[in-house]
Amino acid sequence: MESSDAAAGFSALSQETRLNLMRILATRGASGMAAGELASALGQVPSTLSFHLAALEQSGLVQSTRQGRNIIYAVRFAGLRALFSYLTETCCGGRPDLCGDLARLLPDDPPEVHMTPAFNVLFLCTHNSARSLMAEAILEQVAKGRFNAYSAGSDPAAQPMPEVIAKLRALGHEVEGLRCKSWDEFTGPNAPRMDFVITLCDVLDGQQCPDFGERPVTGAWPLPDPAKFMGSEVECATMINELYGMIRRRLEIFVNLPYPSLDRMALKKRLDEIGDSAKALA
Repeated sequence: MESSDAAAGFSALSQETRLNLMRILATRGASGMAAGELASALGQVPSTLSFHLAALEQSGLVQSTRQGRNIIYAVRFAGLRALFSYLTETCCGGRPDLCGDLARLLPDDPPEVHMTPAFNVLFLCTHNSARSLMAEAILEQVAKGRFNAYSAGSDPAAQPMPEVIAKLRALGHEVEGLRCKSWDEFTGPNAPRMDFVITLCDVLDGQQCPDFGERPVTGAWPLPDPAKFMGSEVECATMINELYGMIRRRLEIFVNLPYPSLDRMALKKRLDEIGDSAKALA
């Protein structure tokens, strides 16, 4: 285990609610508990609890699986054992046997569920043809497996802007799966659970965003709509280049936030700060 991974794990456990979550989940072993049960046991509102569970999952200490419509959370004992092993690997001058066998404090590992703990991020704009598609493609490239990117619009266009697709392709992004789609695809019971919902429109034409539940942390990063730009072909290309740079710089800040050490309110504040820093990022 790398020291940075160990620091992230211990940082996640330093928050009281997360520590209590681990203790309760440990009583259930590999069978785990549904999010609703955990919320009742800890007296926490579901949105706050979901945020803490996501932080623990991101640190490799908890794993989640879907059973029907329920998400079941369980301690990932392999991650917990790795954390303790890192802490004691230099014990007694390389004689950890003299320090006691910490492994015996933990149950045998259940069959490992191979999944990547990742935050789901949904980018919204009106037509889902430029800004939100850029953000989806960029996040998939810079996220390093720690985020899953999605995008949608309130009034999706028939197809993405060709200039945007050309720009993304030229910069090495995967573009084959990019399409314009309605945000209604992300509101049903079988839709992915979002951890973040970020609007990129300067305006949403007076429309209200749909209800994505209490779980997501929301943010607004208003950016100009390239579809409304009326300049020459060269000026339009320059504008798309600048827009790409603005989105990428914001996302590079976003993916490097210290998620295990931030509670929900602090993360919301940081998300808003990224959106308000248009002048600094331009």
